[in-house]
Amino acid sequence: MQTGFGSSVERPRLLSVGSPPRQDSGRHPSPHRRVNLAGVDLNLLVALEALLAERNVTHAADRVGLSQPAMSRALGRLRGLFDDELLVRSSSGLVPTARSEQLAAELPEALNMLRTLLASRETAPGSWEATVNIDLPDHQALDLLPRLLPRLREAAPGVTVVTAPLGTRTLRALESGGVDLAVGQLRTTPFGFYRRTILTDRFVCLLRAGHPALQGGTAEAQSLSGLRHVAIAPPALEEPGLVYDAVAMLEVPDPSPVVVQNTMAAAMLVAETDMVLTIPRRTATRIARMLPLAITAPPAPLPAYELSLVWHERLHRDPNCAWLRGELAASLAPAAGPSAGKAGAHPLAGAA
Repeated sequence: MQTGFGSSVERPRLLSVGSPPRQDSGRHPSPHRRVNLAGVDLNLLVALEALLAERNVTHAADRVGLSQPAMSRALGRLRGLFDDELLVRSSSGLVPTARSEQLAAELPEALNMLRTLLASRETAPGSWEATVNIDLPDHQALDLLPRLLPRLREAAPGVTVVTAPLGTRTLRALESGGVDLAVGQLRTTPFGFYRRTILTDRFVCLLRAGHPALQGGTAEAQSLSGLRHVAIAPPALEEPGLVYDAVAMLEVPDPSPVVVQNTMAAAMLVAETDMVLTIPRRTATRIARMLPLAITAPPAPLPAYELSLVWHERLHRDPNCAWLRGELAASLAPAAGPSAGKAGAHPLAGAA
């Protein structure tokens, strides 16, 4: 038999139950012996649990689905592992040794910890406590968070959401664990990411109520084209990269628009001037309920605004994150239109 010190020696054959007692060699186990778990069959602990409960080899074998000879061999290996007889003959049958009684007190907790470790990781949302980091553009935060947070407050009150701007750092942060989810648009991504389309929106224009370009609640394309536009800049120090947002990159007719850092600042500016702001319809509708603004069609057709939920494969099988992804998509679904939510989760390739 191979020992833990690398030399090969013949170990004395372990005696089965009922054999004559061994002579005490005077050798006693060290109380601090370090066991190499790589060389331990953890199934032996299940056999030990049955042996300690039944104190009968045949009954213990039936309990765990082994044959009687297999359980006898397991007992022999256990005696070698613990350097103790564990169960010895008496006039009334098998009785535990002092070491065996100690194991009987400690083994249930150890096995329960292993069973918990190997069990399903699913937890009820109500007991989930975590801080979830989500990167998203600020105009989507205006639309998403008022829908998502009440759902989380009711179903998972222990979850705190922290948001940050969508930017070129987002993909690296998703990989490293600094960010859990991203909401926005992507040109292309490396392998190892997943994406779910959660809605497709269209662009509209916001003008102040009573704007001279409005005729009967709408504005002519020619009138809008000649107006000064407000544009939303990407986050500070960001450059267009793998992650982008069509609002920040939107080409407006105005050759020199007024550029501001966030959507609410742009909306406030439009509400008090004759300028115009082009943003997705859902966000425009929410802002128009708070400020004296009118919504009208853009002066020329614009591409659709497709919003995606993106995550890294390190969280793909995490049940809590999967539940949160469902809640996020569901929070946008009621007003998202027929095209929202049709796409499932697919790994993203390295090139668009």
